[in-house]
Amino acid sequence: MPQRIGYPSVFNRNSSLMCGRYALYGPLSRLTEYFDLQTCADWEARYNIAPQSAILVVRDRTGIGRVGQMVKWGLIPRWAKNAAISQKLNNARAETVAEKPSFKASFERHRCLIPANGFYEWQAVSAEGKARKQPWFVRPANDEDFFAFAGLLAVWTSPEGQDVVTACVITTTPNAVMAPIHERMPVLLPRQHFDAWLDPAMRDSEALRAWLVPAADDAMRAYPVSSRVSNARNEGPELLEVA
Repeated sequence: MPQRIGYPSVFNRNSSLMCGRYALYGPLSRLTEYFDLQTCADWEARYNIAPQSAILVVRDRTGIGRVGQMVKWGLIPRWAKNAAISQKLNNARAETVAEKPSFKASFERHRCLIPANGFYEWQAVSAEGKARKQPWFVRPANDEDFFAFAGLLAVWTSPEGQDVVTACVITTTPNAVMAPIHERMPVLLPRQHFDAWLDPAMRDSEALRAWLVPAADDAMRAYPVSSRVSNARNEGPELLEVA
C-alpha cells in the first residue's frame, strides 16, 4: 500500500488553495505512451490520492528521457530544517510561484508533470438550510487522455543523511467549468509544453509563467460524486461513479 502520512481523513485543509485529491489508475500502457516514458517506477492504481502520499511524477533524466518516479506529495525545500513544512506545501500558487522562497529554486530548475486520470474538488452548497461540501470529479473530455498537473520537485536531506524527493502541484484560477465548483484548479499543461516544462535548461521565467493559466473549458468535464471520497481512507473505482 502506498505511504500516506499525517493527512486528515476529511478534506478540510486550506481548501481555497488546494488541488487536494486526485485519481491515477492508468492503464500503464496508455500512460507510458501518453507521456512518452522511457522507464517507469512501479505504482498502484489509486482513486483517492491525498497529500503526503507517495505519487508518480514524470521528469526528464539526461541521457534517458522522460521517466516515471515515485516521490512524496508535499514539498520540502532544500533549506528546510525539518520535514513538517511539507504539510503546508502541497500546492503552489501560479501567481507567486516564481518569487516565493519555498518554490523559486524548484520553479527555475526542478519542474515535473504529475499524471492524473482526474481530480476531485469540493463545492460549498446548502441543503435544507445546512451548509455542506459536495465533491465533484473532473476528468479529461476525452477518456483516452490524461491530465498533466504542472508540478515542482525538491530534494531534501534528512538529519539522518537520507535524500527525500518531494513534489507539489501548481494551482491557478478556475476556468468556466471549475468556477461554479471552486476558486482554484490545478494547472493542466497541454502536451505541446511537456518538453520545455521538463527541460532543466529552460530558464525563461516569463514563458513558463505564461503557461500557468486555466485549462481550456472544452478540455474537461465534471460531475458530482459520493461524499465517500471526502475520507482519504476510502478507495476504489466506485468513488468515480456519478452521485
